This record gives sequence, structure tokens and C-alpha cells, in this order.
Amino acid sequence: MIATRLDLARVRAARRDINPMFLDTPLYECDALGRELGCTVSIKLETANPVRCFKARGTELVAGLLTGQGRTAVVCASAGNLGQALAWSGRRRGLDVTVVATRRAPAAKLDRIRALGAELLLTDGDFETARERAGEVARERGIRLVEDSLDLETCEGAATIGLELAEAGSSVDTVLIALGGGAMATGVGYVLKTLSPDVEVICVQPHGAPAMTRSWKQRRVVTTDSTDTIADGVAGRFPIPEVLDDLLAVADDAVLVSEASIVAGMRLLLHHAGLVVEPSAALGVAAILEDRNRFAGRHVATIICGGNVDLDAYDRWVRG
Repeated sequence: MIATRLDLARVRAARRDINPMFLDTPLYECDALGRELGCTVSIKLETANPVRCFKARGTELVAGLLTGQGRTAVVCASAGNLGQALAWSGRRRGLDVTVVATRRAPAAKLDRIRALGAELLLTDGDFETARERAGEVARERGIRLVEDSLDLETCEGAATIGLELAEAGSSVDTVLIALGGGAMATGVGYVLKTLSPDVEVICVQPHGAPAMTRSWKQRRVVTTDSTDTIADGVAGRFPIPEVLDDLLAVADDAVLVSEASIVAGMRLLLHHAGLVVEPSAALGVAAILEDRNRFAGRHVATIICGGNVDLDAYDRWVRG
């Protein structure tokens, strides 16, 4: 048994509470990308849905739980994707959703949060400042604060991706997972280590936002004073102790990659898979680029976790 906060029976039950449009996402081998990278590459595509990211798997559970409790309002801090997902799930269930984000967040993500009907509060500073403000809003208004990765629903919703990978019956040797707060890494990792223990689980984070990776390597919470990465979706500075404990139980490795490799990964996903992705979604490809020998001849799956990107910025990165 893998000792984490997650529970396999709850993860399986979660599939009944998540809108089917977010489940059973495409999983396929991308031959062109594999030839370029020197290994077999399978893509798990989490962007073909109304919020263009995996986060709604968790917010569907959160919103369902809150409405079942008779709650009418909720607040979260978000780098962009969680806010969109919570706004989408909350609107379906009549919840008033407030999202606190930093002014540094990509405009495309902020515009989508507004378009989905959420109240958007902007702060100066980085994501950790937004987290602090969201906690203040929850206390001031007496409403539920949703904390990504700390709230089990966000982890167990993401864990349904792991169910789909395990149930596919493919010959995947390694799964590469973007690492930010840890919901996807702990959720998917938990299911794979429970159902497919021989599959290697590798988490990937930018050098410019290394807090969780450093924490995993040192087996204790390590914080950073700042972040500097285009991968805004994984740019946290203060790992959550409970989430780190889960990650230590399920991850085989955690690696850091450069900004240049992230951009190269985005470019390869466009050219060889026809996918426009945000930087966080290219972390898995970046990891292969930086250590080709490690993955040579292996069957690697990478989770394309989000496609919400400002097109002007994308054009500068990928076509520049």
C-alpha cells in the first residue's frame, strides 16, 4: 500500500462526479515526436475541453462537494487555470466564484476567468501574494477557500488521469508530469504506483521555480525568495508540507529544466504534434531534450496539462 492522503476507491468514485467531457482524454503515440526525441512518446492530451487544462477534474469534485453542503460561494488563488476551472464548475452549480490572481498572470487566462462569470481580484506580486489575499477574502466573507493541492479533491480529481493511463494497458515505461503545487504529480503518481508500480514517475519543474523539486530532493520543505520562469502555472515558492509528504511517497525522481528547453519543447509539440501548449505543458518534452540518453529506446508518456497561453507571447517564444 502507498501511504498518502489519497484513496483509490475515492479516485474511482470521482469519475462519477466529473463531467464526462473532462474524462477519457486522448492518449496516443506521436510517431513524429518520438523520432525527433529518440524514444517512443505517448501524449495524454488534457487541453481538449472548455477550460483547456486538466484542472476541472478537481474543481468538478470541489464544486459538487460545496453545493452538497449547501454552500453558495467559494474563493481560490490561481495562476490562471484553476480559476478558469473553478469558474466553469461553479457556474454550472450556481456557486459565486471569486478568483484572486496576480497581475503578472497571462492576460488570456484572466480574460477567460472573467468570461466564465467569476469575480476576479488582482494583486501585485507573485502567486504566493495571491494565495495570501485569497485567504483574507475567505475570512472576510466567511466563504470556503479552495487550496489547490492541499484540498484532496484537487489531487483525487487529477488522479483520474492516472486511472486512464493505468487502464490503457500500454507499454509505457515512464510518465513525465509537470510539477507545481503537486496536485497532478501526487494524484497521477499515487494511482500509477498503486496499479502499475513498475512505471517510473518523474516530476519536472523549471530551474526558475524549483521549490518543490528541491523539497523532494531534501525531503523537507524548501522555499525560495522568487521565481523566474515563463511556466507561470508551476511557479510557486512555498510547498505545502502535506503535499510534499504525498510526493515523497509516489515520485521516483524530480528534475529541473531550463527555459530554453521549455521553449524548444513547445516548438516541438507545435511542429510534430500540431499542439499549441502553454509552457508548463512542455516540461515533459523539455526533460527528454535535456537527458536524451536516459530515455533512449523507452516508451515515455507526457501529460499535456494546459493550452492557455497568450498568443503574442507564444509567438515570441516559439517563432522568434
